[in-house]
Amino acid sequence: TNCWAVDNLINKGDQIILITVQPPQAHHTRKELFEDTSSPLVPLEELRELNFTKQYEIAGDPEVRDILDTASMTKGAKAVAKVYWGDPREKLCNAVEDLHLDFLVVGSRGLGPIKRVLLGSVSNNVMTNASCPVTVVKGKQSSNSHH
Repeated sequence: TNCWAVDNLINKGDQIILITVQPPQAHHTRKELFEDTSSPLVPLEELRELNFTKQYEIAGDPEVRDILDTASMTKGAKAVAKVYWGDPREKLCNAVEDLHLDFLVVGSRGLGPIKRVLLGSVSNNVMTNASCPVTVVKGKQSSNSHH
């Protein structure tokens, strides 16, 4: 997978944290345990397992897994995942603080117009309020777009 973020932002031995923000009304076992604190860090190996999908009700995104695989193979980066529940604008800023992130990458690939507007408000809010640099990586929306 050709991924701008991996090529340009990841250094040898970095830790990559894949952050997912779930809606607050989601109901499942892990949410009851971790809603206030967010989930523990989940190793990449567990992301591949059906168990993770069941426990957190998140379908693994194969494209994201490919990117994480590429980063671990080419840069020796260690990938883990973390799940938050609530408003992504607030939770992504919390994650920057909690995890002492050096930078945050927000993706916006292949979304419909409504989701794109929503994501726009999330990325704008995070860019304004996060205490670390934020990169928004646009996905391939049309054949003439370059990223």
